[in-house]
Amino acid sequence: MKQIRLGRTGPLSSAIGLGCMGMSGMYGPSDRAESLATLHAAVEAGVTLLDTGDFYGMGHNEMLIGEALRSLPRDRLLLSVKFGALRDPAGSWLGYDARPAAVKSFLAHTLQRLGVDHIDIYRPSRLDPAVPIEDTIGAIADLVQAGYVRHIGLSEVGVETIRRAAAVHPISDLQIEYSLVSRGIEDRILPLLRELGIGVTAYGVLSRGLISGHWQPGVLAAGDFRSFGPRFQGANLDANLALVEALRQVAEGRGITVAQAAIAWVASRGDDILPLVGARRRDRLAEALGAADVTLDAADLAAIEAAVPQGSVAGARYPDSQMAMLDSERG
Repeated sequence: MKQIRLGRTGPLSSAIGLGCMGMSGMYGPSDRAESLATLHAAVEAGVTLLDTGDFYGMGHNEMLIGEALRSLPRDRLLLSVKFGALRDPAGSWLGYDARPAAVKSFLAHTLQRLGVDHIDIYRPSRLDPAVPIEDTIGAIADLVQAGYVRHIGLSEVGVETIRRAAAVHPISDLQIEYSLVSRGIEDRILPLLRELGIGVTAYGVLSRGLISGHWQPGVLAAGDFRSFGPRFQGANLDANLALVEALRQVAEGRGITVAQAAIAWVASRGDDILPLVGARRRDRLAEALGAADVTLDAADLAAIEAAVPQGSVAGARYPDSQMAMLDSERG
């Protein structure tokens, strides 16, 4: 698989990474054996970047990856880990903690669950409004100095926070939602990242399955957080699935799937953008990785953007309460 560098100072990575969140219940029940098989299949196919968060399944996701790592080539892999989100025993969200002492404690538990001696990219999952970003990045920089972390990343933060963080320590990449239907980074955030030499790890490239071409309307499984997503509600969902059908016509004319068109579109936006695919089954993984072999020309791109015009999606990417907490939505 093609390799790209995450920013000017970051590591080399496969051009597509695997987002592992869905293997730990966020989209409803998952199959442990199939999750492990998917992790192995991804690495065999050339994927080197595995992305997780210490709060996915309250540690379940890290333990699952740790199990897989026992028979995978750790020295060829990049582990990208988010931290800071607080959850209670029922799985409810309690806020964020990015104090320096908490950062180091979170990492200690992550290393234990994964069974490794370092994390390749470590990043706060969101901005903690009670803690200056300089303090958080400074704490991770201490962990870099000590050898427990290789690179520092960011997640869902805006231009002011990015500048302040980069003034403390080189930042490899910003993890942020970016897709055909989530293009908010293009106005201010992406130009700044390119100015500073910071890469993009794009999650939500299929908008949580909405633009995968496989969405089946109906009752979501218990525990599937998409049941609270505005884009999956009522008339919004109907309007968004109409966009998907328009995209399907373009994709079929090109001989590719809807998902491959959407992923290839994200990859086409620049060699500094790495799409994360959230496959938790081998068949979905194979389809997604097929996007790496798709080259979209100017006519393809124009047809895709005509099918899904910028700003045409109905509904925000998160409920209002969560949108209000996103530093990235402040510019």
